[in-house]
Amino acid sequence: MKLIIGNKNYSSWSLRAWLLLRVKNIPFEEERIVLGQPDTNTLIRRYSPSGKVPVLIDGNNTVWDTLAIAEYLAERFPQHAFWPTHMPQRTRARSITAEMHSGFSALRSKMSMNCRASLPGKGATPEAMADVARIVNIWESCRSDFGSGGDFLFGEFCIADAFYAPVASRFLTYNVPLTDTAKRYVDAIHGLPAMREWTAAAQAELEHIPAFEPYR
Repeated sequence: MKLIIGNKNYSSWSLRAWLLLRVKNIPFEEERIVLGQPDTNTLIRRYSPSGKVPVLIDGNNTVWDTLAIAEYLAERFPQHAFWPTHMPQRTRARSITAEMHSGFSALRSKMSMNCRASLPGKGATPEAMADVARIVNIWESCRSDFGSGGDFLFGEFCIADAFYAPVASRFLTYNVPLTDTAKRYVDAIHGLPAMREWTAAAQAELEHIPAFEPYR
């Protein structure tokens, strides 16, 4: 199994798929393609018709788009319980994952992922802060309703947590004011050995891509 990813410092979509595989201890080979280069699209299209990362290759199966990869892994490795076991939790988890996958455009554009940077207060437009408020509400309601069995949104780490992990990274980079519940959840995400591994690798990367550094 091989996962094609972009720069760890910038590629929030890559982090989601990579973190799922690492946390669930599924062996895979990693191939990193530097984003924002003249040949980036050509290199990615060797693996994916979309020209975007991440891409998962498992034998004869090629899966692109992070949500498709997550669902593929859930089917491929049912013993790992990628989604919560019980229907009410699973329904909520799928809903908030889809909301993350398709929404929060202001947060994405104004507070892009940058693990190396410290940018307190940057990007805090009214639209971005409205996205922050919605995300904090999601986290608090999931923790209150379903989080008693562990430190994550539904107790045990699942696909929903992988999808919100890049947001947790952003909240540190931009020093976003958070409630106590949200702070504890950010700490739980960053306490994962796999998340620490990703962040350390991101901070060691040498590429500086101006398109992904709007505040520098």
